[in-house]
Amino acid sequence: MMSGCKHFLRVTKHYLPHVARLCLVSTFLEDGIRMWLQWSEQSEYIDSTWSCGLFIANLFVLINLLGQLGCCVLILSRNFVQHACGALFGIIALQMVAYSILWDLKFLMRNLALGGGLLLLLAECRGEARSVFAGVPSLGHQSSPKHLLQLGGRVLLVLMFMTLLHFDLSLLSFLQNVVGTALMVLVAVGFKTKLAALTLVAWLLCINFTINAFWSVPSYTPMHDFLKYDFFQTTSVIGGLLLVVALGPGGVSMDEKKKEW
Repeated sequence: MMSGCKHFLRVTKHYLPHVARLCLVSTFLEDGIRMWLQWSEQSEYIDSTWSCGLFIANLFVLINLLGQLGCCVLILSRNFVQHACGALFGIIALQMVAYSILWDLKFLMRNLALGGGLLLLLAECRGEARSVFAGVPSLGHQSSPKHLLQLGGRVLLVLMFMTLLHFDLSLLSFLQNVVGTALMVLVAVGFKTKLAALTLVAWLLCINFTINAFWSVPSYTPMHDFLKYDFFQTTSVIGGLLLVVALGPGGVSMDEKKKEW
């Protein structure tokens, strides 16, 4: 299995980061487009929930629309990535408050997982900047900002899988929980990281195209929007895991420690 993972990395090493970035920003692209298509519904919801007036509600929708689409363009074109990631962090925080996600544990963990993907984007950006100054000595290899960002990104990404655990007594659910938890721990601590991350990618892809198949539900039903939201959020976490595969676990990981042993 390890040899298959290495072959996959050799074949995809040139375009895997591009696919990972596109997957990672997909939920922001979808949400920005949704803000445009459902402008009146979104502004009315914000106004009715917070009684803030239509001006503030429309301003909220405009910030989300331009902020998300603009930041996605910057990230995909590799321009001002750090500023774009910072702005997307702000939009995640804004939406968590505006839509009361802070009080819904499932949605909170999924948004934190999105934040983990953005941390990995920042780590990738720092890695590119570091390569420009390859000959300059650096302090604290394992505690460098890039490696700490990778650690934080890995830990936050696995929160997505906490929302997929099934707490019932069936044998299938028990096996899924055991395997899923084991893979989450491997990614979080950075042991056999690339293989574990690839396995989680395959697992999430299966879940996404079976459970979150929004195209099979009529577009006028609330379930269509709910499944579509889940589909693109899951795709973004897949993008984060693909970045883990492309970048490796970083210095703060068991895989890196093994090299010293």
